[in-house]
Amino acid sequence: MNGSTKLFGTATAACLLAVSAAPATRADAVADFYRDKRINVVVGYGPGGGYDVYTRLLARHMPRHIPGNPAMVIQNMPGAGSLRAANYVANVAPKDGTMLGVFGAPAALEPLFGNKNAQFETVEFAWLGNMIRDTAACATWHNSRIKTLQDVIDAKTEVVFGASGPGSYANQHALVLKSMLGAKLRVITGFKGIKDIGLALERGEVQAACAMALSTSKASFDANVKKGELKYLVQFGKQNVPYFGNAPNFYAMLKTEEQRQVADLFFGQSEIARPLIGPPGMPPAIIGALTKGMADTLKDPAMLAEAAKIGIDIEPVSGEETAQSFINFYKTPPEVVKKAREIMGRN
Repeated sequence: MNGSTKLFGTATAACLLAVSAAPATRADAVADFYRDKRINVVVGYGPGGGYDVYTRLLARHMPRHIPGNPAMVIQNMPGAGSLRAANYVANVAPKDGTMLGVFGAPAALEPLFGNKNAQFETVEFAWLGNMIRDTAACATWHNSRIKTLQDVIDAKTEVVFGASGPGSYANQHALVLKSMLGAKLRVITGFKGIKDIGLALERGEVQAACAMALSTSKASFDANVKKGELKYLVQFGKQNVPYFGNAPNFYAMLKTEEQRQVADLFFGQSEIARPLIGPPGMPPAIIGALTKGMADTLKDPAMLAEAAKIGIDIEPVSGEETAQSFINFYKTPPEVVKKAREIMGRN
């Protein structure tokens, strides 16, 4: 891990120091810094998708829970399954607390999977919290020639799946189906986000797509689901989700312990569905204030009421637990990581 655990330990110590400092003094200093400033939040996907919807909701409510009440402004930066945004937050964003990021767990774990284009150490980020634990799924459009997962497995010609980038949920999960179930498919990447992929499904430009997680579906496709236009092919949670209807559960199809471990590595990432992330090297007092601010926001009655109104779920996960999840991913047995890399075509 190239010293990541040690680095994370240092960051954690700084965080704890920030939390244990005199609250009034710390809050006054942070308030003085943030007063009349704004926080730019880089979202690694295009407008209208699940990440965008969740982040804009958070940005409407979190400022009143941060000392100094800075405005929060969304900046969409799609590209490479949100790896572009992750690299930007790690290497370009100011480290003073005026720029944060929201990007996918698969992008954050690209160093583990050997992607040299990932120019960061995962655990050096300041993981401020996570808005929801999610469950992933793949889906098709109602008038597609594909009606079930078995249709994809038995297809005479390759079924076309859409994805934003090589490291995205959509690409990873499709490749898992191809490798572990023998599904006949190929993935087209380059879409800006899940909304663009949804339009491609509707137009028949692709026949199926993964990354149709529960939170994404409710935030961006709930009307299509209720009209019967978006149909689920498979779900990837260890327990069935009623929202996905009769879609079969991937875990029920696995036969070996190694397959289950590989599945956990891929699909466990969905539990870190909407994280808020600071760049490496932010001041401990800022990390402490933002971590607390996010936790307070996610239990704010006004935010929860708006989330319910627009039909999305909130299931808060602390910054500490979110960071620990990434440490645990890096403890995955090497042979399991090797198998996952093979599935992704990274031998």
